[in-house]
Amino acid sequence: NITIGGKDFTEQFVVVHLMADMIEDRTDINVIRKDNLGGTQVVFNAVKSADVDLYLDYSGTIYGDTLGYPPNSDMKEVYNISKVDLKEQFDIDVLTQFNFNNTYILAVRPDTAEEYNLSTISDLAQVADELTIGSSLEFLNREDGIIGLTDHYGFSFGNEVGINGANKYLAIDNNETDVTDAFATDGLLQKFGLVQLEDDKSFFPPYYAVPVLRSGLLNEHPEIEEVLDELGEVLTNDVMVELNYQVDELQRQPRDVANEFLLEQGLIH
Repeated sequence: NITIGGKDFTEQFVVVHLMADMIEDRTDINVIRKDNLGGTQVVFNAVKSADVDLYLDYSGTIYGDTLGYPPNSDMKEVYNISKVDLKEQFDIDVLTQFNFNNTYILAVRPDTAEEYNLSTISDLAQVADELTIGSSLEFLNREDGIIGLTDHYGFSFGNEVGINGANKYLAIDNNETDVTDAFATDGLLQKFGLVQLEDDKSFFPPYYAVPVLRSGLLNEHPEIEEVLDELGEVLTNDVMVELNYQVDELQRQPRDVANEFLLEQGLIH
């Protein structure tokens, strides 16, 4: 038996089952699924103490939160340092990063994108002083949020409003705001049909999904690595937006959504 853990939000519920279904289908291992354990520290500590064998984290979270390094937007550097330092400090293994990057993004309504000809964050420079950004309170007050972003790109918004949770999507949908921050794989981007603006000057740190394994697991079950590598190849941002949307908006069970996707892709039988 191995135990796969997960954090306390939709995407994590789904990936626990994606990883578990793949491993059970391809190997002789039985998987115990423990989703919704809590935040990053809770799940990381469970791997340190070997209560959990494996979970999916994000490169920027390991780098910035677990290891405590300052924000860095270099994808390769963030991954390599995270991998080396988790191994050296905790004897914990980090596998190849998956193809999705759940980083911060800025998004606008299609009509705003069209009116101002917006496709990148740089494009905002000409018009930001006419626009209102509605973003999470945390994002407004973080160096790797609005403070650093507006400095990095050299513009400021006409108005900044702190709005938490799904309400920031309702605000932009109701034309109360023009721009919002979001996570790149949030299913609500699909629900509200928002346009993501490209971070063309690489401000936001990378948050690529990476499997994190307890000490010794790879020695006991080396076959896990190949299975997770194959899964990681097919999990793009677009795929994760769709899977998250099915859970958040269509109220489907994460386990069903994960299983159906893997069957459709021919990854399990």
